[in-house]
Amino acid sequence: MRHATIQELPSRERPREKLLARGIDSLTDAEILAILLRTGVSGKNAIALAQELLAQYGSLTQLARAPAPQLAKHHGVGQAKAVQLSAAFGLGARLASEKASGGTLDTPELIYQLLWQEFRLLDRESLRVVLLDTRYRLIAVREVSRGTVNESLAHPREIFKPAITHSAYAFVLAHNHPSGDPSPSEADLRLTRKVGDAARLLQIQMLDHLICGAASNGKPGYFSFKEAGLLG
Repeated sequence: MRHATIQELPSRERPREKLLARGIDSLTDAEILAILLRTGVSGKNAIALAQELLAQYGSLTQLARAPAPQLAKHHGVGQAKAVQLSAAFGLGARLASEKASGGTLDTPELIYQLLWQEFRLLDRESLRVVLLDTRYRLIAVREVSRGTVNESLAHPREIFKPAITHSAYAFVLAHNHPSGDPSPSEADLRLTRKVGDAARLLQIQMLDHLICGAASNGKPGYFSFKEAGLLG
């Protein structure tokens, strides 16, 4: 089925014109993607191409997780558009993290806000340390390992190396569950105990271990070992 080109649509239905006239909130996900894609292919405008991508991946979150080389293989996307999409998703995640990192990071919710926009783009687990100064302000976030989080991939020496290098006063250990369920596993519990013991020996405050997932049914999208009384 042939779709009308963007130029053939009434001006009020064209994504760029809608954005200029009514702001970004007036656009659907497909219309925003269409602006980034710029053009479609023969018989399919940019909006239809965007809708096709969303249908194929099932959601905007899953689309954002797709690596650029994979997106480039989709008919009508190609390398240049795939790079544009990946860059836009990454920029959004960094902007959200920058906004969250401006003040004191002394609650699980603030740490979650700092990390989740980047975590949600990943299809594998990523273990990170959030390094803080004496006022619990951000020094840096460093990835320790990527893949299944377990004792062999997350040895305490790799976790504490950036903390020592940056002379951090305190840190929060954090990792994501790509499934969206932040419930801790037995491996998560063992890792928390092991890192907590090492932190006491090194006299570096371990403030929390946060597992980041997706919020659902009014529940927060994270599990805090501190809030659960499991830091020891």
